[in-house]
Amino acid sequence: MSETNQSQPKRRFDIWRTKGDASSGGEGAFERYETEVGEGMVVLDCVHRIQAEQANDLAVRWNCKAGKCGSCSAEINGMPRLLCMTRMDSFSPDEIISIEPMRTFPTVRDLVADVRWNYQVKEKIRPFEPIAPQAADGTHRMMHEDVERIQEFRKCIECFLCQDVCHVLRDHQKFDEFDGPRFFQFTAGLEMHPLDAADRIPDLKHRAGIGYCNITKCCTNVCPENIRITDNAIIPMKERVADRFYDPLMRLLRFVFQRPSANR
Repeated sequence: MSETNQSQPKRRFDIWRTKGDASSGGEGAFERYETEVGEGMVVLDCVHRIQAEQANDLAVRWNCKAGKCGSCSAEINGMPRLLCMTRMDSFSPDEIISIEPMRTFPTVRDLVADVRWNYQVKEKIRPFEPIAPQAADGTHRMMHEDVERIQEFRKCIECFLCQDVCHVLRDHQKFDEFDGPRFFQFTAGLEMHPLDAADRIPDLKHRAGIGYCNITKCCTNVCPENIRITDNAIIPMKERVADRFYDPLMRLLRFVFQRPSANR
């Protein structure tokens, strides 16, 4: 019995291609490709098909293809998204789909961005410091609501899309003064942990630059894990900074109890 091969509809893609090596500073241009798109395909499938059939040297970073590793972060039609979680049926049939690397970070090659800066920032954050056991048997005990409060932050896959869309980093390039939403969220998870003894509030103000954030929620809008970064992490941390450094009563208490002794 003969089989009938029905051709799949073709879709057009504008994919960013760098010219030369990494020393070129990521200079390049969009190149147009067409490829067949089948039912259920995501953008990463199309990139792989183009890579296999038309552009063998196309560089793209990916790993799990399940939206859990954060490797395939890119910008699709100008919006930071995961290639593996963006379905082709979410675009109109005649739409030209542009794909480029995250603009906030340097480009290594084609769709691959250099995100090393993020890991350097994470190393600067004071790690978890457990308090001494409160129970006589040496165990730690936590309330269930305290566990639930920080559990949301553990869903982060470090795709750095929130960092990419943040205007403080993207437009103003405050890399030396601003940690970004991913690490405000990470810090919040530590600060809200009932068994942690470290104090990171001064660091949030003076080194991490949380005051630059104007809570536009752009980071929350692009999070593939739907973490409420702004409402549940950044705003509570900004409130703690405000209470510590800008509350008039607290400033008066610090002046009274921390001023130098007259006998010194």
